[in-house]
Amino acid sequence: MSGPEAPALPLRSPEDIVRMRQAVREQSVAIGFSLVDQTKIVTAASELARNTMIYGGGGEVTVQPLTDGIRRGLRLVFSDNGPGIADITLALKDGYTTGGGLGLGLGGAKRLSNEFSLESRPGAGTRVMIA
Repeated sequence: MSGPEAPALPLRSPEDIVRMRQAVREQSVAIGFSLVDQTKIVTAASELARNTMIYGGGGEVTVQPLTDGIRRGLRLVFSDNGPGIADITLALKDGYTTGGGLGLGLGGAKRLSNEFSLESRPGAGTRVMIA
């Protein structure tokens, strides 16, 4: 699956998250996602954008349309240069949080996506891909 390279959108403020949500919704509508799939990807993107901003100290996201024959999708890559995640397995566990949230963000985003990958090391930032 491939698609055109997308410019990175900043994730440093609540306004950036609103703009990112709009961009993801517009792209998902443009490629023909159902309303349910639009809601899933926008919800997952919102959770990951908030994590990028709050825990990663800000970062960026790329939104890339994908095509594979008649199949169409979106790939979103969130990246930051924050403190990283020491224990990825624990971070994906529902209820685990290092902040005041419910601890559903990473696991929820994973469940809402068809593809999910997370790369992180303490002191080296985090990169999360969903499609």
